[in-house]
Amino acid sequence: MTDMLMVTDLGRDGLGAVLESAAVVKADPSSAAGSRSGLAVGLFFEKPSTRTRVSTEVACADLGAHPVVLKQDEVGLGKREAVKDVARVLDRYLDVLAFRVFRHDDLIELAEYADAPVINLLSDRSHPCQALADLQTISEQRPLAGTTVTYVGDGNNVAHSLMLAGAMAGMHVRVASPPGYEPDADITNEASGIAAGAGGSITVGNDPEELVSGADVVYTDVWASMGQEEEAEGRKALFLPFQVNSELFAVAADDAIFMHCLPAHRGDEVTDAVMEHARSRVFDQAENRMHSFKALLLHLTPSGG
Repeated sequence: MTDMLMVTDLGRDGLGAVLESAAVVKADPSSAAGSRSGLAVGLFFEKPSTRTRVSTEVACADLGAHPVVLKQDEVGLGKREAVKDVARVLDRYLDVLAFRVFRHDDLIELAEYADAPVINLLSDRSHPCQALADLQTISEQRPLAGTTVTYVGDGNNVAHSLMLAGAMAGMHVRVASPPGYEPDADITNEASGIAAGAGGSITVGNDPEELVSGADVVYTDVWASMGQEEEAEGRKALFLPFQVNSELFAVAADDAIFMHCLPAHRGDEVTDAVMEHARSRVFDQAENRMHSFKALLLHLTPSGG
């Protein structure tokens, strides 16, 4: 396995290995310091980024690798230059190609034409690096197998990766979305099949209180993602009953934690009271983006680049 376009590309053993490694490098950053000296990692951003850019750049630097940041206005992926040409050119310079894009199909084409590992930093279909940080954060609170996590809101790329990763880890993943905004059916079916073989389960529905009830983790994301700005106002009325507020959080388990991949629109999908709750883990989650990316690079590349 050389690419990670979907979290399932890691396989169950690979996922476990990355999460174990992430815990090690977080506890002892010196354990992998300089271990990827000479590695050149391309970090391409078609979409704006705070957490992804900073966490991946710092992760590369801490491992001794050289991050090369590229932006769409410089590369013109699929516009100034064909995707397959970009793939083959960058493949001559870089040891890893990590791309944050709008279209998942672009990642598939990049992986087809590049020999170097291609990492999905975000696409319209999935956000596997986020899922790695999510599971690392949950594992710091409790064993993953058997844990119930409820995702409340748009069945988007973050929900897709959480469902798949959670299923691989034997978790019970519930998703509460407004009618018409559920996760893609093929992802739900794939995750359900994986969960059945790992002792977990997948539940998708439209009643947030029912699905949050007793959950160990409550998770949400913005109601309109980047590229959906024109839909934001229209979505508000539909999504308001899915706001994670103190009342909804209270029906979860007594020791439940709250998670959000950020950026958060306080007052929309989540209230200040929940964001600042003593059991909110959103900033641990953000920090873990760095540790889990280090672990992913260690998993995908040989020592010394």
